[in-house]
Amino acid sequence: MASGSCARRSRRIPSRRTRCAKRCGSCFRTSPSRSSRRATAPPRTSSASPRTTCAASRSTDLRGGSRSSAFRWRPSLRDRPGLPRRALAELVAAFVLIFFVGGGAAEAASGHADLGLPAQAAVSGLAIMGLVYAVGHLSGAHINPAVTIAFTITRHFPRREALTYIGAQLTGAALGGLLLLAAWPDKPGHLGANVASVSTRTALLYEVVLTALLMFVIVAVATDTRAVGAAAAIAIGGVVVLDILIGGGVSGASMNPARSFGPALASGTWTHFWIYVVGPVTGATIGGLTYQFIRER
Repeated sequence: MASGSCARRSRRIPSRRTRCAKRCGSCFRTSPSRSSRRATAPPRTSSASPRTTCAASRSTDLRGGSRSSAFRWRPSLRDRPGLPRRALAELVAAFVLIFFVGGGAAEAASGHADLGLPAQAAVSGLAIMGLVYAVGHLSGAHINPAVTIAFTITRHFPRREALTYIGAQLTGAALGGLLLLAAWPDKPGHLGANVASVSTRTALLYEVVLTALLMFVIVAVATDTRAVGAAAAIAIGGVVVLDILIGGGVSGASMNPARSFGPALASGTWTHFWIYVVGPVTGATIGGLTYQFIRER
């Protein structure tokens, strides 16, 4: 009998392959239950459902989890910093963005640098790309009140934290603008303030469409595990470059109320400033809701 029991213990039951319920296309091996290994064991009474999702899909949390196993666009609820430190990360990121973007515009207007539209588009895109990699795992790298509002409307960001984020972004943008004013007291190029070169209607339409495209991509890489992982920052930075190349000569392609607020505050250029608030907020909301609708269908 001892030899028979040893033979039974050494008997191996092959595992089976299960397709991920999140439809990410992956399969994984699941080991048989304890009851299938031992015929004499009592039936399991646990109400827990069997594993039907892969590790990458289970790691997704729309309010704070990682977007993929390779790149953490936003930190998990378990290890992310507290709200004050996340807001500080947003403040620093907005400050850096305004310094680079506004500084490039001021240098080009003063003749100290030969920065045409393609070069300024590259500056903005590279700045966004670097900042997403730098603070994306800390605060989510919104760096844009329109993005924060859109994430809040689509229920990917807590409402109670939205005002703190927006306040930090505007504060960082204001500090960046004031630093540019100290460096360039003559205010060349309005320190990068957005000024529409076309009619109000055309400028507003461009801001809505350009921001909608940007937000569509942001929501895709930030909330969908089937989208790009580690290349999320590259995708977002690339869309920023494309938007500026298309709309930079029309509306200025702000796509970000904070990006318009900092230079406008420092240079005193408030002409049609409302366009760069209403347009990006409207466009980001449209882009976020559109992707959410398509994904859920």
